[in-house]
Amino acid sequence: MKIACISTAQVPSTRAHSIQVMKVTQALAQNGEEVVLYLPGKEPPAWQELADQYGLIEPFEIITLPTRPGLKRLDFSLAGVKSARRWGAQLVYTRMLWVALFAGLRAMPFVLEMHDLPSGTFGPHIYRRILRMKVPKLVVYITAALKTFADQRFGVAARDGEYLIAPDGVDLERYTDLPKPAAARKKLALEEAMTAGYSGGFYPGRGLELMQQLARAFPQVRFLWIGGNDDQVEWWRARLKEADIHNVQLTGFIPNSQLPLYQAAADILLMPYSRAFGGSGGGDISAVSSPMKLFEYMAAGRCILASDLPVLREVLNDQTAAFFEIENFSDLREKFAELLTDGTRREKLASAAKSAANAYSWKTRMTGIMRVMNNTLNH
Repeated sequence: MKIACISTAQVPSTRAHSIQVMKVTQALAQNGEEVVLYLPGKEPPAWQELADQYGLIEPFEIITLPTRPGLKRLDFSLAGVKSARRWGAQLVYTRMLWVALFAGLRAMPFVLEMHDLPSGTFGPHIYRRILRMKVPKLVVYITAALKTFADQRFGVAARDGEYLIAPDGVDLERYTDLPKPAAARKKLALEEAMTAGYSGGFYPGRGLELMQQLARAFPQVRFLWIGGNDDQVEWWRARLKEADIHNVQLTGFIPNSQLPLYQAAADILLMPYSRAFGGSGGGDISAVSSPMKLFEYMAAGRCILASDLPVLREVLNDQTAAFFEIENFSDLREKFAELLTDGTRREKLASAAKSAANAYSWKTRMTGIMRVMNNTLNH
C-alpha cells in the first residue's frame, strides 16, 4: 500500500516526537509498505545522518515541503495532503489534526495517532469533526486513559472498529545480545560500580530532583543520567557540584541508535515521574503518556523502578517492575535500597520485563494498526 506519513516533526532532532515519527515510518517500510515521509523544510536530511541518529535500517523516501511564515502548521498540512494525493497515496498517516481533517475532506483514508488531548482554539472542534467523518479512518490512542479522557471531555467517541489502543514501542533488534551491566560499563569506559540509570528528557516533573536526593543518600552507587540538551546538562552539573554530589555522571544527548548500550550499563533503570510532568511540547501529559523509555527499559532487560502512575500500570505490573509512591522520597529510598541488596529480585523483574517487551516492537505495533485499518478499508 502507498502510505503518506505527514508530520511537522523537526528531523533530525533530539525530541521524542521526531524519534516516534521516524520509528513509525521505519516500521511501515519494514513491513513492506511503500512509504513517503513528508516534512516541512527546504531540503530533506541526508539518509545516513538519520540512520546513524535514529538507528534506521530500511530506507524510505523523505519529501520536504516549504511553508509560509505564520501559517506553518496549516499551510504544511494542506500542502502535505495535496502532495500525497498527487503521488497516489492510498492512506495518510499522521499525528496532526489538520492533516487528518484535510485528508478526510478529500475522501482520503487516514490513520490519526493521538498522543495528547486536542487543545487550542480549533483542536477540540476539528477532533469532533474528524470522529464524525464517514471516510475510512482509524484513530490510534497511545493509552486507554487518553481515549477515556477524550471521550469524557469532548462528548463524542470513535466508533467501534475505528479506533485502537496502541502504546509506543521499541526496536527489539537493537536490544538483542546486550552485554551484562559490568561489561557494558567497560565498553563505555564507565567506572565499575553498582549503577542506576535514567534516560530521557530533563523536563519538569521527570524526577531529576528525586534522583539528586537519591544520589546523596547512596554515595556508593553511580548514577548515569542519559539525555538533556547542553544548557540543561550544564545547569545540572553546576547544581550537583554546588550540592557536593559527585556520583552522578551526565552524558548529554546520546543518539537513539547508541542508547541500548548506555541503558544496559545500569543495574537499575529509573522512571521517577511526578504527578504532573511535561513533554518536549510542554503541557501536563502525566495521565495519558506512553513514554518510549518505558519500552526501551523493558527491552534492555534491566530492573525498573518507577513511580506508581496509573498510566504506567497499563503496561507494567508488580511482576515486571518495582514501584514507589509518587513524589515520596522516603518510599523511593526504601524501594531502591531493597533492590540494591536483592540481586535475585532484580534479575526476576528484569527477566519478566524483557519477556513482556516482545509484545511492544514497532513492527508488531504497526502490523496491528494496519490490520485494523485494512479491515476498515475492506468493509
